[in-house]
Amino acid sequence: MQQNFYLGIDVSRGYADFIILDENKKVVEDNFQLDDTFDGHNKLYKILSGFLAKYPASNILAAVESTGGYENNWLKFLSACQSKLQLSVARINPFGVSYNSKATLNRIITDKQSARNVAEYLISHPEKVQYNNQDYYASVRRQWTFIKMLTKQKVQLLNQLESLLYIANPEVLQYCSNKMNLWTLKLLRKYPTAKELAKARLSSVCKIPYITESLANDLINNARKSVASSDDKTTAEVIIALVEQILQLRKLIVLQTKQLQASCNIAEVELLKSFKGIGTYSAVGLMIEILSVERFSSSKKLASFFGVHPVFKQSGDGLSGFKMSKRGRKQPRELLFNIARFATVHNPYIKEIYAMHLQKGMPKMAALGAVMYKILRIVYGMLKHNRQYDPEVDRANRAKHKDNINRAKEDYTRRYQPMDITAPVSRRQLKKRKQKEQSQILKPLDAESNEKIFTGSDSHCFPEET
Repeated sequence: MQQNFYLGIDVSRGYADFIILDENKKVVEDNFQLDDTFDGHNKLYKILSGFLAKYPASNILAAVESTGGYENNWLKFLSACQSKLQLSVARINPFGVSYNSKATLNRIITDKQSARNVAEYLISHPEKVQYNNQDYYASVRRQWTFIKMLTKQKVQLLNQLESLLYIANPEVLQYCSNKMNLWTLKLLRKYPTAKELAKARLSSVCKIPYITESLANDLINNARKSVASSDDKTTAEVIIALVEQILQLRKLIVLQTKQLQASCNIAEVELLKSFKGIGTYSAVGLMIEILSVERFSSSKKLASFFGVHPVFKQSGDGLSGFKMSKRGRKQPRELLFNIARFATVHNPYIKEIYAMHLQKGMPKMAALGAVMYKILRIVYGMLKHNRQYDPEVDRANRAKHKDNINRAKEDYTRRYQPMDITAPVSRRQLKKRKQKEQSQILKPLDAESNEKIFTGSDSHCFPEET
């Protein structure tokens, strides 16, 4: 009979700790540590080969946590060993490992204990682990992350430039209310301060692309009446240096984005681009987070992964309001937020959904959160059924949901006993029960059976006694 053993790996920079447990969480191979080098990888192969020779009818299930890339070398090596060894390897979420460890009341945190926590998680939650998954988005993820880093750097430089313009050339800021245009950057590269712009000739300013004669005239006149408090040479040099860096980053971002579009010939990306509001960059960003839609059994699971699912707390009499969970990493939610913000303007169906939530009295940010959840459900359906975006599909699903929305779940939980107002409950609960009883009395009677209409499931519930 084949027996499974579990290899837990805690990866650190330059080395990793290992431990092997059996199905009963007993230590079979005690902790050992190897370096992330050629010799360390070879030693691991010899150890695993010797272990499987000792237990011939066995299989090793190994896992590493996602640690920002330090685990990739070990993961690639173990994946290559699968052709020669009875070995399966997985990359798992450290969030689940951490909570599983807390459930066992472990208070000691060491590399050795962390490796054991990984192995125990594989044993306790086998349904949460997917082995031998190939990451088709590895190279695309690196380029996408690089573009994101460049964009962040550009925003930081723009913020710094704006703060300098406020004291050196504040009149130009009126043309940068939405974004810093290319002509503005080229103007500042040539005339960084209001003092220099005031001395410029009209013909020289007009030579800058996209600057008309009237605009050039306004710029010069405004500069002559400027309230700028700084016009020294050092401030001008800093502004020129910032502008040069921003222009270089703009070119690099455009180049990398074009390369991303040319190299990303993935069917799922093209499918997502059929949704108006999702471009190549956003589609790639969604897919490197989702990886495979088969990882999620429902759209609710996907929403939970992104941290946009609604949550509320109900215990006894207490009930807190609904809100977005915001669990997990914030980067996927930032991407989804930008998609939703664009779609509420340019996608007619999403714009309709957004307006509907606003009419219900929801704040704008809360309505935008509801739109994020809706978009993610649509994305799940598109990927699950391999179907391009069609708003009529979601309209039909919404209509179907409205037909069943009156079915109350709390009635099903009380199917064995109706609520009793004489029970020793709190005043708040007693008030709820009286309101419930009053609503049952006011319900219309069934014409044939002369019994109260019951809102629960007919196959599991019984009418109240009269």
